[in-house]
Amino acid sequence: MSTPSAPSTTAATSTGPAHPAGLGTTLLVIVTAYVMVGVDSTVVNVALPDIQQDLGFSRTGLSWVLNAYTLTFGGLLLLGGRVGDIIGRRRTLTLGAGLFALSSLLGGISTEGGWLLAARALQGVGGALIAPSTLALITTNFPAGPRRHHALSVYSSMAGIGGSAGLVLGGMLTSWASWRWALLINVPIGAVLVLALPRFVTETQRHAGRFDLAGALTGTAGTASMVYAFIRVSQAGWSDAQALLGFGTAAALVACFVLIESRAAGPVMPLRLFADRDRAGGYASIMLLPAGMFGAFYFLTLICQQVLMFSPLRAGLAFLPMTLTMFTTVRLVPRLLARFGTKPVLLTGMSLVVAGSGWLWRLGPGDGYAAGLLGPLLVLGLGVGLSFMPLNATILAAVEPGEAGAASGLLQTLQWLGGTLGLSVLVTVFGTATRHAGGSPAAVLTEGAARAFGVGALIALGALLVAAVTLRGRKAAAP
Repeated sequence: MSTPSAPSTTAATSTGPAHPAGLGTTLLVIVTAYVMVGVDSTVVNVALPDIQQDLGFSRTGLSWVLNAYTLTFGGLLLLGGRVGDIIGRRRTLTLGAGLFALSSLLGGISTEGGWLLAARALQGVGGALIAPSTLALITTNFPAGPRRHHALSVYSSMAGIGGSAGLVLGGMLTSWASWRWALLINVPIGAVLVLALPRFVTETQRHAGRFDLAGALTGTAGTASMVYAFIRVSQAGWSDAQALLGFGTAAALVACFVLIESRAAGPVMPLRLFADRDRAGGYASIMLLPAGMFGAFYFLTLICQQVLMFSPLRAGLAFLPMTLTMFTTVRLVPRLLARFGTKPVLLTGMSLVVAGSGWLWRLGPGDGYAAGLLGPLLVLGLGVGLSFMPLNATILAAVEPGEAGAASGLLQTLQWLGGTLGLSVLVTVFGTATRHAGGSPAAVLTEGAARAFGVGALIALGALLVAAVTLRGRKAAAP
């Protein structure tokens, strides 16, 4: 299980443990690493009001506590996948876990806003090394067929639950201790992973190549410019000079990124991955679907605490019905895929996401939790549970072992990029709707959030239409 000392293409092949118990331990360690990343995408959501009060963020500026993480995470995932291909995915995962623990410590002891944002950005770098390595290790360690589908179903359920469980955990830690513990909790988990990975996870084969730093930097900078431009629009309007400059810079950087990727010997985003129709449609869908949902967590957290006046713990527990529904649904997905095929299951799930987001569109300031939030959360949990595992399986089908890291890195990149851009768009909608609104703060917040939920439903509808047009129905073997 030792890591080869030279990055040659003849390194040990990742066959994984042969005994099912060994595969179970391997899966546990891999999934724990990704759950840590998933939890951290939302664990600070419930703590946002406390962070705002302690460090002096504005309501729109507060979204950067989330965006600083998701920008570097999503922007560097492609590079993280490529690093895993070249130096080995277990080594990359171990490095990412250590960096994630260190940056969480720095964020937990931060005393000013800029310090916290820098630590969150560094967390994103660690997450970018972790996420594509976890998914690629499952792809290369588990044989195609029932075992891989089972591993992917567990991975998909834990990934989704990590995000929603982060809301509950963040509420508990914020109420019982401090918002700082929402970050500090990662320190012991990361330390355990650094020790466990070399012992329980087999290293993968390395592939000769170069790091496409130019592509990674232009892609990340282009995304950051676009998010910054949307945030500026939410604060100053569409005529703001800095916003227009941000959009122009983003367009130029994205064009440079595509040009670099078309010519690079080892691109972080191999354009040939889009040649397969199902994979291309899956990539488009997995970008649009989180774009319509990610902002919901942000605004629902504010509504729970600033309109319904929930404590941080109660606000976190408010998302528990969605978490339980998601977990129960994902466990059934492999059997549904075997019986009905990928496309019917996926379209059903995405339709439910559209319905849940549309339901939130009707939210009013007088609606309580039971009347206004519980139903949409249950529908969203069911829809998410039916959607993401089929998308993962579609994208990773028939991927060459040497490109498993790049393919999974691109999957994760588009997913988080969609969430980041979606949040910035919904914050812009919220800012535009409430800039000159009158009434009580609770009414203004609810009205602006409802507008954002409506736009989120339209984005999710776009994902549904893309999947309906591009994907072909395929049945998958049941575990």
